[in-house]
Amino acid sequence: MFINTKYRSDESEIMDDFALEGEVLRDALDKIAKINQFLGGNHLTLRGVQDLIQNHSKTNEITIVDVGCGNGDMLRTLAEYGAKNNFSFSLIGIDANDFTIKYAQQLSKEYSNISFECQDIFDENFEQLKYDIVLCTLTLHHFKEDEILKLMAVFNANSTIGIVINDLQRSAVAYLLFQLVCFLFRLNSMSRQDGLTSILRGFKKEELIDFSKKLKLNNYKIQWKWAFRYQWIIEKVRSGKLEVGI
Repeated sequence: MFINTKYRSDESEIMDDFALEGEVLRDALDKIAKINQFLGGNHLTLRGVQDLIQNHSKTNEITIVDVGCGNGDMLRTLAEYGAKNNFSFSLIGIDANDFTIKYAQQLSKEYSNISFECQDIFDENFEQLKYDIVLCTLTLHHFKEDEILKLMAVFNANSTIGIVINDLQRSAVAYLLFQLVCFLFRLNSMSRQDGLTSILRGFKKEELIDFSKKLKLNNYKIQWKWAFRYQWIIEKVRSGKLEVGI
């Protein structure tokens, strides 16, 4: 079957409905987290954070915001990493779905440095939120180009250390392989449909480079990573490590 990935799809995903709730959504959130762990997605985001904080003092608290936090799995990974490596993290999960936020709070109740807020990231309240690092894992592809540019401009203005984007490569091979993932993880119909749509809403590297140019970013890197992901790191405080456009 031929899959045309030349242009980004603008088809909506079921999970884009912020009123969605119930066991089907809970199962989808857990499966997304499990797949992310299995395919190394959490590790990819963590490595991005490590790149940004390697020259920062461990005595200063670092505020990290996770946009589209899902069930909070990435924040729990960061909390455990910070505790093990003597970093002081203040971790905030943002999601527009109230059911998702309450579920993330339930799963994270043993982590005192994690909090969650139900917010629409295009509202004024989010635009006023300040942080050191902002994460966007498998979230950016949900938006159209003008929304991405607006959101990234807010990220760039409100972060002091940097931005870590971890998102999908738009690829026919990835589309076909995801169908195998659906079988292996016994994904429900919503997760299957949304996963395939997500890939078609993913990115080509040149599109991320174009975003970087339009945003006039000075210090960033874009790298392809397994499994069909792009890691896009923007560093606000130049350390000399990142190389533009790579």
